[in-house]
Amino acid sequence: MKSNPLKILLADDDEADRLLFIEAFDELNAETSVQTVNDGVELMALLRQTVIEYLPDILFLDINMPKKNGLDCLKEIRADKKFKEVSIAIFTTSSSQGDMENTFLLGANVYINKPNNFQNLKKILEKSLSYASVYQDPPFNIDNFILNVE
Repeated sequence: MKSNPLKILLADDDEADRLLFIEAFDELNAETSVQTVNDGVELMALLRQTVIEYLPDILFLDINMPKKNGLDCLKEIRADKKFKEVSIAIFTTSSSQGDMENTFLLGANVYINKPNNFQNLKKILEKSLSYASVYQDPPFNIDNFILNVE
């Protein structure tokens, strides 16, 4: 990772999920700066106007969003060399094998199913901070792609 604090960006259309995400990072006391956007259009506009030094270290990306979904954003991000240093954690309710395989092939670093309680959310977010940086460079391994709370 580039610097402290870690710059975290969440793209998720669910306001409650965004608020819980911020609260979880606050409680983790990790050196992070957390920002959120409501959808894929807002995400891509923000990324395009951001200077490289201020890009997020880790982007948590929901798949199912209005206007522009997470898969479309993932394709655009991975097609642009400006964003090559950004780790992408798919952060979704989808447990579809197809979504997991597709996001892996499109270049996401880790796949996280949104936990069903706050304690597990904190655990998975803490775990994701190390995983996203460890698995940033090829060769990627599908066995390490899906992150679970254990």
